[in-house]
Amino acid sequence: MAGSFLRTAALYLMAFLLVHSQAGSHRVSAGTAVVDGSAHIAATGEDFICANLDWWPEEKCDYGTCSWGRTSILNLDLNSILLKAVKAFSPLMLRLGGSLQDMVIYDTGNTEHHCRPFVENDSELWGFSEGCLSMSRWDQLNEFIQNAGAKYIFGLNALNGRVTMPDGSLGGPWNHANAASLIRYTANKGYNITGWELGNELSGKGWKARINVAQYASDVKTLKSIIEWIYKGHLFKPLVIAPGGNFEANWYSQLIHETESSHSLDVVSHHLYTLGPGSDEHLVEKILEPSFLDRNVSTFRDLRDILRHAGTSATAWVSESGGAYKSGRHLVTDAFASSFWYVDQLGKSAVYDTKTYCRQTLIGGNYGLLNTHTFKPNPDYYSALLWHRLMGQKVLSTDFIGSKMIRAYAHCARESKGLSIVFLNLDKTTTEQVEIQMKPGDQVQGGETADETREEYHLKAEDGELHSQNVLLNGKILLADSDGNIPILEPIKVDASKPIYVHPLSIVFAHIPSIHPPACL
Repeated sequence: MAGSFLRTAALYLMAFLLVHSQAGSHRVSAGTAVVDGSAHIAATGEDFICANLDWWPEEKCDYGTCSWGRTSILNLDLNSILLKAVKAFSPLMLRLGGSLQDMVIYDTGNTEHHCRPFVENDSELWGFSEGCLSMSRWDQLNEFIQNAGAKYIFGLNALNGRVTMPDGSLGGPWNHANAASLIRYTANKGYNITGWELGNELSGKGWKARINVAQYASDVKTLKSIIEWIYKGHLFKPLVIAPGGNFEANWYSQLIHETESSHSLDVVSHHLYTLGPGSDEHLVEKILEPSFLDRNVSTFRDLRDILRHAGTSATAWVSESGGAYKSGRHLVTDAFASSFWYVDQLGKSAVYDTKTYCRQTLIGGNYGLLNTHTFKPNPDYYSALLWHRLMGQKVLSTDFIGSKMIRAYAHCARESKGLSIVFLNLDKTTTEQVEIQMKPGDQVQGGETADETREEYHLKAEDGELHSQNVLLNGKILLADSDGNIPILEPIKVDASKPIYVHPLSIVFAHIPSIHPPACL
């Protein structure tokens, strides 16, 4: 009993020192997070956190920097360090796809092509020749995914069989034979794939290629028919996902309309790179500007509204988002600065009923959750892991009264009682002292046996340097060991009646088991 008391006292002392030592050196202002727990306003999927593996070979360079190393789907070392990083999520959703997916042939034995790697070729669409996925590599990837306890979707080549049309788009029906052979091989091997995504950034105006929406809808129906046939008699059938492009309301509306009656499209996917090009030297300023962070709210809202008005059962996913396009920017999108953009995107997309949010990338480029060379976690990895462990599927309406530099998102807690909430402080000098106010009708646990503490996770950059690739959790640096073991993410215990102190340029996750919103019961 005495030992337990001393441990509890020590935790309170640690929390007191953390809060007051940091708050004492900055200005402090007061704010209130008003949470309506009467009913949830949206819901994420159970696999909301997702990360991508891409095809880019090490020769891929942007702005004079070659940042991909050996992280291609074709040659990534599926080692124990990578395995532990993925396994920590139990499960993590993976998306295997990217620009070059529309240049990949699957060597299932039903093609006359020789299986060759991508080779630089400036005359090709994306600067590389056609590549090939061998079934031995496909088996290795599936074994890794199974051992990691992960889930996955795969992006199919949607350009097979296309011809150039007078308007510059690519037309003609999709030659699905090679894709069907991969789907059949996968089903016959008993690999539990979550879904097949058709094409990458071929919708609307496209990037380097585009397909007319009527033709795309027809191809989606073809993919659905292939899956229904191959998985006939199976209890579970993989999702049909499309188009994995940049959102354009009219184009997306028409795709949803033309596939709705046949129930061919299960997931409507889109990509986001809201920070602009990785060459931009002002990315950090953008990330810390609230009005800039809010610029893409309309994308989430408009897609949600289109789906609602269509009466479809299809749901919205972000199947690729890396902040800054063309491989990101070193020491920004792979550093602590990125966490403000990333966590805000998670919160905002969840409010508008996004079911899954796939980060570009798990590893590779300058925006990976993991370091390209060491495979050790970058700061956003820990933000993703805390979100995955703390924030449940039900999203609660949350308004912050106070500084415009504070962002707040509340959910029902994941796999535990109570409320989980995350705060972002974009201010460089002011600590925000936050009270949580529940709207009338929400239940607050009380009595002598009540758990009157909350768990807090304070994330800050090492030495306060936003370009740092090291992150502090409650004042302690988070480092995986030499074997790749992910450190324990240990909270501090704080008296639940006290305000939450959100320090300058920090992110705070809090789990409050003593608050029982009706939406969470």
